[in-house]
Amino acid sequence: MTPIPSDAAGQGLAAVPAYVTGHGLLRGKSVLITAAAGAGIGYAAAQRAAEEGCRALMISDVHEKRLAEAVARLRADTGLEAVFGQLADVTDEAQVAALIAAAEEKLGGTDVLINNAGLGGSKTVVEMTDEEWHKVLDVTLTGTFRMSRAMLRTMQRRGRGGVIVNNASVLGWRAQKEQAHYAAAKAGVMALTRCSALEAAEFGVRINAVAPSIAFHDFLKKSAPAELLQQLASREAFGRAAEVWEVANVMMFLASDYSSYLTGEVISTSSQHA
Repeated sequence: MTPIPSDAAGQGLAAVPAYVTGHGLLRGKSVLITAAAGAGIGYAAAQRAAEEGCRALMISDVHEKRLAEAVARLRADTGLEAVFGQLADVTDEAQVAALIAAAEEKLGGTDVLINNAGLGGSKTVVEMTDEEWHKVLDVTLTGTFRMSRAMLRTMQRRGRGGVIVNNASVLGWRAQKEQAHYAAAKAGVMALTRCSALEAAEFGVRINAVAPSIAFHDFLKKSAPAELLQQLASREAFGRAAEVWEVANVMMFLASDYSSYLTGEVISTSSQHA
């Protein structure tokens, strides 16, 4: 399998480690991942899920062409034929319901949901408009809520358990200028993870989250100044940003039976020391 390329290799105090091959962590499971087209954490998670032996995979996105390309690439790169794509905007309740229904039909039931959809931006509080605030929260927090609510109803009704993994951020804990809307949304994702996990436990459903610090991918590099990204990466203990597949690896652990006693937890995928 070919890992997603990165221009961060060799940077920092420690070189990027070798790409870890799959160990069958998700063998026999079906996986649904939101916002998984492109070259970010979502696509990395989809690739890793296939490499870890999932029997069927569905990815969603709002970009039709990019979604089709991602599905074709996943099939070619991983050899998994049961890869499906579904257009879906997590801010639209009808599209969320259609996505869950499509996944149930094409995957034969969804064992794992990875809530990856999120939206960022940079703006000071005094300059931020209501629209900018609401847009980030609607995609990042409320979108995660909509997907979780719909999937929990399905998993509870089906009665065979399941796993939900949410993509949060260390900014849910830490402060950073011009990130109030994004940080508030990710802190909300953490709280949603903890509270929903307690409610889902009696149905055998586990809900956890990852909280990455910084992982370089194309969209991030287009939306944030290079100087800022390098500054943030330099604060990490390894002196570099994470690879997207390093974050995806933690998602795979949380999605697998190796984390059978974890629920309501937020795992920091960060090496920041200051």
